[in-house]
Amino acid sequence: MSRFRNRLTLTYVLMVGLSVLVAGIYMAYSFKESHIKQLEQTMVQEIKMLDTTLDWRSFDTAEERSEYYTSWAKALQQATETRVTFVLADGTVIGDSSYDVNSMDNHLQREEIQQAANGYFGSIIRFSNTLNENMLYVTGPIQHPGKFEGYVRLAKGLAEVEAGVRQFLEYVVIGLAGLFLAAAIVSYRIAQKLTRPMEDMTRVALRIAKRDYSARVEATGKDELGQLGSAINAMADSLEEQVNEIRENESRLRSVLDHMMNGIVMVDANGRVGLMNGKAEQLFGLSCKECLGKNYTDIRIPSELQVIISEVMMYRNYVQHETTVYYPEERLLDIHAVPVYYTDEEWAGLLLMMQDLSELRRLERMRSEFVANVSHELKTPIAAVKGFAETLLNGAIQDAETAHSFVQIIHDESERLNRLIGDLLELSKIQSRQVPMQYSPVHLPSLLEQTVHILKKNADRKEIEITLEVTDDLFIEADEDRLRQIVLNLLSNAINYTPEEGKVKLCARPIRVDSSIDSELDEQIEISITDTGIGIPKKDLPRIFERFYRVDKARSRGSGGTGLGLSIVKHLVESHQGTLKVESEVGIGSTFTIVLPIIQDAPIDFE
Repeated sequence: MSRFRNRLTLTYVLMVGLSVLVAGIYMAYSFKESHIKQLEQTMVQEIKMLDTTLDWRSFDTAEERSEYYTSWAKALQQATETRVTFVLADGTVIGDSSYDVNSMDNHLQREEIQQAANGYFGSIIRFSNTLNENMLYVTGPIQHPGKFEGYVRLAKGLAEVEAGVRQFLEYVVIGLAGLFLAAAIVSYRIAQKLTRPMEDMTRVALRIAKRDYSARVEATGKDELGQLGSAINAMADSLEEQVNEIRENESRLRSVLDHMMNGIVMVDANGRVGLMNGKAEQLFGLSCKECLGKNYTDIRIPSELQVIISEVMMYRNYVQHETTVYYPEERLLDIHAVPVYYTDEEWAGLLLMMQDLSELRRLERMRSEFVANVSHELKTPIAAVKGFAETLLNGAIQDAETAHSFVQIIHDESERLNRLIGDLLELSKIQSRQVPMQYSPVHLPSLLEQTVHILKKNADRKEIEITLEVTDDLFIEADEDRLRQIVLNLLSNAINYTPEEGKVKLCARPIRVDSSIDSELDEQIEISITDTGIGIPKKDLPRIFERFYRVDKARSRGSGGTGLGLSIVKHLVESHQGTLKVESEVGIGSTFTIVLPIIQDAPIDFE
């Protein structure tokens, strides 16, 4: 816009300057013509006066005649500062104030002489090589029969006239320069006044084009520019309102799509991917940037999916299909491909909705396994009780020693059944949060010593050495009964799975861990139980906290375990907002490590 203003200013200046220059040249030309005209009239008057006042004589010889007229010519030149020449009718020069007449050519063909030969005064301007200036020649006819018949020519240099014209032109140039400067300033001001609103409107329009819808034109007048500015402001208001509404709707749609549990992909009529939400990115292992705008055949999606999309693109019908994909990981997907049309039933593409059924199927499988495990675990003691009871009923009760043995087995199996049902109920209560945690300060050394004392007899029977290492005066905020249950279960497992004359170590100490909040360190308690037992294979480590999972089923059942102890421990640790991990090596032993916060900030609500 500044270039436009400069061009407008230059145009104004050139127009004014050209007008002044033309006027100046015209005035200089008029001045020169007027001056020459006046000079010419003066010279005509002088010729007429000379015609009436000069004593025209007759001479016997040409020498006398030339001498007479030459003397007069010189006298007249001194009086009028004008060159005077007397020329006869045949063109012979008989007197001149500046040159020797004998050396002068015949003047009959001179233009001014030819004009005077027609009976009127002739005049011409001609450059004089001798004087190196322009000369004005004025010639008048003279008729004195018997005395002089010919022409009187007066010549005057135009140096003064041209000097005056030059001086006048200098004044014109100086005035023109000043006028140029004034015109430039005034024109710039005028152009600025005209273009500033246009520049403002242009800037606002460019900002709006760059999606800055807050740009507005400054308040202007009521002229056409003002009306245009008001129209631009109204347009910006409307655009801003519409864009804000679109952004709000887009934000809502994006929020809904990003938080959907199903993957959403939209493919347009040309097969290009136009929409993909975060769940779809997770399912495909791709990002939106890699897919948007590209044809579905050019992106790395499962071939089963490409077949479904191709089918809908070809036949434009609804397709529902369950399929397993193997990249980026194995998943079972329930796919719904829905054809999409515009309001006028014009084909728009398709919408792909994908639900990951992998977790659902895993939970169903776990439920089935759980039911099977519970049934199996319940069936074993019940079958034993039933079998031995039937044996007693069939007559074995008569043998006192056999009857006592069978009754003891029935008692043991019923106790095992009772423990199993108790553990199931306990695990169910913990998982459902039916029993709230009762937090209170717990003296950890006392709790650990009591737990070791409870299991001391079991350890002594196997000659297992139990070592307790705990920092004195160590307190923790916890549910004392639940914390004792955690340690008791882990310590009992360590004793049960450690061969005779083995070692079990129970250690508790305070530690500091990064809380990941402003890089602060939180003080926590680490409880570790290490044994020299049979160990756990690495392949079984990820599953040992599952319900009823046993590494060695025969050994576990022989030890009287229900297969629920570690699962209960895991949920109790999580209820204390702690973590549980295990490290083990077959034939060397295992270490279970619990990390609990010293202070419970707030109970976790899992519902």
